[in-house]
Amino acid sequence: MRKIASFAFLLSLCSCLTAQENITLPQPETAKLSMSLGDVLKNRRSYREYQKDKKVDLTTLSTILWAACGISDPATGKITAPSAINMQDIKVYVCSEQGVCLFDPQANVLIPVSDKNILESLAAGQQFVKDAPYTLLLVSDQSKARRKNSHYGDIDAGYVSQNIYLACTALGMRTVARAMMDQDAVRSALNLPEDVIIELNHPIGSK
Repeated sequence: MRKIASFAFLLSLCSCLTAQENITLPQPETAKLSMSLGDVLKNRRSYREYQKDKKVDLTTLSTILWAACGISDPATGKITAPSAINMQDIKVYVCSEQGVCLFDPQANVLIPVSDKNILESLAAGQQFVKDAPYTLLLVSDQSKARRKNSHYGDIDAGYVSQNIYLACTALGMRTVARAMMDQDAVRSALNLPEDVIIELNHPIGSK
């Protein structure tokens, strides 16, 4: 069933990228993140091997994105990751062979931003990145920050990166944090302005 759901999502993603329509994510299954903190920390690993034929279903992707920097308290707009001076500057792009979408945590949707496949630029020579079904690109958008500070962006990206690691471990998924990528090519492909700092990327795949 997961393979069918993943295939259906890919078809939906392709059509939505063409039509520039938002993709509504299913509600994250936070109950599946119930592994104890001690066990998560003990079992967390970095993986550099992925299989293209092992897809990631949309609910799992939604759960990982929520853990990364989703809304933890709708009443206050607080997110799951700490953020310096509450900038909430880290934005997560979901990259695949079908294109790139921006995760909107408030609406829990993916917003198509490009139909370009930027995995080659993200991989920077490391083939395993292109084998992963998705790669999450973390950037620090400081355009609305009260005080622009690249160090805050770096630190905030670290928080979100750790959340991705912990969520993937609890869900039995694979990931690795990477700073390697062709930043100029990524910036050009996504038309990112200068006040958006490219931080890290996380390939995501099933074990």
